[in-house]
Amino acid sequence: MSDKKHILICGERGVGKSTLIEKLLKEIKIPIYGFFTKRLAADETGFHPIYIHEAGEKSRSYEESNLIGTCDSKIHNVTIEVFDTLGAKYIKKAKPGGIIVMDELGFMEAKSEPFVNAVKSALQGDIPVIAAVKSRFDVPFLNEVRSSPKAELYMIDEQNRNELYEKLLPIVRKWNNI
Repeated sequence: MSDKKHILICGERGVGKSTLIEKLLKEIKIPIYGFFTKRLAADETGFHPIYIHEAGEKSRSYEESNLIGTCDSKIHNVTIEVFDTLGAKYIKKAKPGGIIVMDELGFMEAKSEPFVNAVKSALQGDIPVIAAVKSRFDVPFLNEVRSSPKAELYMIDEQNRNELYEKLLPIVRKWNNI
């Protein structure tokens, strides 16, 4: 990983980005900041609600206050205010001696200036970041994230996900000694 501080995991939907991050986080003994998103099963209208949760939260709530949007295969309804407030806050809360998890970064939040700025600031900072990045190359925000100079980008697929865990494990374990 050379002198890179952060880990970005990019891959198609369903290949194991979040699972890999969850497995790696089990090795972390220091405070974990940031966020996780959770996409639930479609409701009666065919839309999947997507929620944001603070990393380290003991129990997760699924309420309007943390609903970041809904989507089906073509339409996305985004609640920018939730990214502006909760999303940005969860990242900014990070303190030295901890790590920041961002699972996942996608296109829905690209129009939230406070959130985008918090992500960029974290990626320019010295607190280690581990992030899942949606595999969309038509979103300038995601392209900027992937090209962050302090971050190493790892592409994940079904064939290399176990090997990637073994490769990233020593890096993540070192974070416990920062």
